[in-house]
Formats: sequence, C-alpha cells, structure tokens
Amino acid sequence: MAASEAVDDCRSRLPLCSMTDDDLSAYPGLANLLMGLKKHIDPSGMTIALAQPLEEARKELQMHRANWLKWEAVHRLLQEALLKLAADPSLQDKKFLETLEQQLLVVELKRMLDRHSSPPNARPSVLGLESRHLTEFLPPHQDLEQMQKHLPAEVEKFLKAKCLDVLSYYRPESGNVGAAAQMVMLGALAESLATEKQHLKEARSRHEELIGYLEQQRAAYPQVLLRCLALLKRMAREFHLGIQSELDQVNIQYMEIKCTAMLLKIRFEELKILSETYTPEIVKVHRMIRDKLQGSLSQEEQDLATSRKFLSNYEILGPEFEELVKEYTRLQEIIQNRRWVLAELNKD
Repeated sequence: MAASEAVDDCRSRLPLCSMTDDDLSAYPGLANLLMGLKKHIDPSGMTIALAQPLEEARKELQMHRANWLKWEAVHRLLQEALLKLAADPSLQDKKFLETLEQQLLVVELKRMLDRHSSPPNARPSVLGLESRHLTEFLPPHQDLEQMQKHLPAEVEKFLKAKCLDVLSYYRPESGNVGAAAQMVMLGALAESLATEKQHLKEARSRHEELIGYLEQQRAAYPQVLLRCLALLKRMAREFHLGIQSELDQVNIQYMEIKCTAMLLKIRFEELKILSETYTPEIVKVHRMIRDKLQGSLSQEEQDLATSRKFLSNYEILGPEFEELVKEYTRLQEIIQNRRWVLAELNKD
C-alpha cells in the first residue's frame, strides 16, 4: 500500500514519472526515496528552495514586459498616426504630425546612440555622432509644447479607433449598433478577452496534463505488451505441443477421406465415359465380333495343332526325308517352268 501511495505521490509531483509497482518491487529503497523527495519538490518538479526566487523573478519579468508592451503599443500607435500625412489632413493636424514625427525620430536616434555608447569598451559611433549633436534637430519649443498639449487627446482618439477596430474584429455585430452600445461593448471587451485568455490558459494546462498522461501510458503500454507476449509464448509452449498429435491425426483422417473421395470421383467419371461410349448396340456388335474372332482363333489353333503334328511327323523321318523334300521341290519347280513354256508355245 505504501509503494502504491509513493507511486501516486510521485506521479502527482512529477508529471512525467512513469514508474510502476513492479519497479518499486525490483528496487525496495525507491519508495522511501520518493517519499523523501515529496517534501523538497513542488508540483512542477522544481525544488522548493528555487521555486520562490523563480516566482519573484517571473513576476518582475511580467511587470517589465507589461511596461514595455504599454510603451511599445503607444509608440506603434504614434507611428501609424504619422501615416496620415499621406492622406492630406488639415493644416493644424499636419503641423502636429510633423512635429510628432520629428520628435520621435530624434528620440529614436538618441536611443540608438546611447545603446552603442553604453558599454565601456564600445567603439565610437559612425562619424563620431553623440546625443548632444541631435539637439539642434528638435522641433521648435513652441511647436513642441503645442504638440505635447494636444498629444493626450490625439492618443486617446487613436486608441479609441484602434479599440473599435479590435471590437469589430472580435464582435462583428458591433458595427450594426449605435455609438452608446459600442461603448458598452467596448467596456466589456477587456473582461471578455481576459475570460477567453483564461479559458485558453486552462485548455493549454489541460493539454499539458493530457500529454503527461499520454507519456505515462506510452511508458506503461510496452511493459503490458511485453507481459502479454511472454504469457502467449508460455501458453504456446504448454498447450500447442500437447494438441499437435491430435491435430495431426485429424489431418491424416481428413486427407484419407479426401483421397478416397477423389478416387471414387475418378472411378465415377471413368464409368460415366464407358457408359456413354459403349451403348447396348455397340456392345452387341462387339460381342458378335468377339464370337467371330473367337471362332477364327479356335480354327487357327486347330490348324496350328495339325501343322505341328505334321511337322513332328516329318521330323521323325530324319535327314533323308529333308533331301527328298528338296528334290521334290526342285522337280516341282522344273514342272512349273515347263508348263509355262508349253503354255507359251500353245499360244504361238
């Protein structure tokens, strides 16, 4: 139970911690180490001694960022206002904008010169220029006072126009309402943007939390898969070999039955071909031919037996009989020749 509690506490303190109960079982002293670390780290995983100075530095940085953003917004707003010179404004506005442009240009040049000359070993600026050399380029004192007098009202007017642009982008339906309704919507715009920013921050925090859970699952799933694979291997070793012989017997019986069915099918096709080839009429004719051939074969066998009997009788007479046969054959040939001659002479 203590091991599980240590794992849960460590996961709450360290979002990317992916240890399991098996890890704590393998390393018994790890649970005590985690319980000890719990007292010295915050939810982000940083030590408590460094968390407080870091938070103070973060707040100071946030304050400087807010101040810089405020002046940067005003500076950009004034830069945009200077673009109105190209729109042919009235003579009074033109004079105000020219004075503002000259003042901003001199201030920007002074800041650049101060930035390059502030380090101890800085090189001299181009052409040896210094901040005091830019004093002569400042607008006249009367124009400068007149510009500073009208500047807050002009900045307020520019800011109002910019806020209305932001409102029309954020809430497009504001263009169809009156000026009073626009002011009301503009007053609630900051709160709406803050609420939306908070929702976005919470969504990002939830997203980071889900990423932490995902990392934990990614670390846990391979271990579960490895255990499942080991279990499957063990089951394969224990049960597969035991039923292999039965499976082989079933396969042998199946192959025997399949071979028998194939032989019967071949025999059936053979009988089918024979039945289609030899009809009753053809069988009858074949039987008659067979009987005739059988009779001829019997007659030939009888003649063969008679001839063999004669030959055996001739063989008994010995070599003298062979001489008589030869002489008889020669006389037969002479008689045949002479008959042929007589026949030819009778024709003549």
